[in-house]
Amino acid sequence: MSDAVQALKSQAPETARIALRDEAAIVETAWLYYHEGLNQNAIAERLQISRATVVNYLSHARSEGWVRLYLNDSVFSSHRLAQELCAAYGLSKALVVPNDPGDLADTKSRVTRAAADWLPKLLQPGDRLGVSWGETVYQMVQQVAHQPMKDLTVVQLLGSRPAATGFAAEACTSSLAMRLGGQLVNLHVPLLLSDKSVRDALAAEPEVAAQISALSGCNKTVLACGTLDEDAHAVRTGIFHCSDLAELRARGAVGVVCGRLIDINGNPVVAQVEDRMIGVSLAQMVDKEMSLLVAVGPDRAISARAALRGGYATHLATNEEIASELLDMA
Repeated sequence: MSDAVQALKSQAPETARIALRDEAAIVETAWLYYHEGLNQNAIAERLQISRATVVNYLSHARSEGWVRLYLNDSVFSSHRLAQELCAAYGLSKALVVPNDPGDLADTKSRVTRAAADWLPKLLQPGDRLGVSWGETVYQMVQQVAHQPMKDLTVVQLLGSRPAATGFAAEACTSSLAMRLGGQLVNLHVPLLLSDKSVRDALAAEPEVAAQISALSGCNKTVLACGTLDEDAHAVRTGIFHCSDLAELRARGAVGVVCGRLIDINGNPVVAQVEDRMIGVSLAQMVDKEMSLLVAVGPDRAISARAALRGGYATHLATNEEIASELLDMA
């Protein structure tokens, strides 16, 4: 790397040379700290910089993704709650991360980070990974490290729908494919059409039909469990309306998996909009080789329990509070 930096220095103006010099120093600082085990004072003395600069360099290296720290997932999977969840719900494996007692947003970040670190370890060459959508899945995807995987195909599980920036299905899928170096199969259609005849005609188009057929070929999936309240992702994106919620709950709906409603046992609750939707069916989401459910956020325990009981997950990443609630309900 030093040769490349020197070559660029010889061609760069002074402002660029300063940036290149700092980049080289940051890389050297990170190497000394993480690989050679020097403390910050020793690094400052060796590089003839202040200790505060060392701290800033290390912070920059982490924020830019040049350095990524991992905790062994066995720390979380050997957690008492994780083992009890596996026994109670028939899971292959579970990760339970500690809550942040003062910050719900940080707890969510902890869970999605743990899931992001875990997901690549659950994949093998030749896998076809189906990806759901929503804020939780998006946050997890954004924390997956760039690590190309051999012969991986990443498949969008449901059509497109206007959503908050980044939360759309195609954004989640394409970003994950880029980070893992996988072949991307997007579903280039809207999730919800105006009526069934339009939906059927579009689904019959050869190119769309081929994309839809790819959904059933996924041997692994990653998903989240949506709630059924006024702030739910499926409500904010207009799949269901607030005026429909009372009726849907009365029919037994407690959660959402890939835009489809499920009851407390994970059975489908068929909504009127379903015959106008293009996306994976609930029947296509069960009996997978691996299905990672990421469950975190307010009131997620009930919908997570429904998803687990319905067989939509073999692996679970969650936090201590939801884990305890799941065990109480089990």
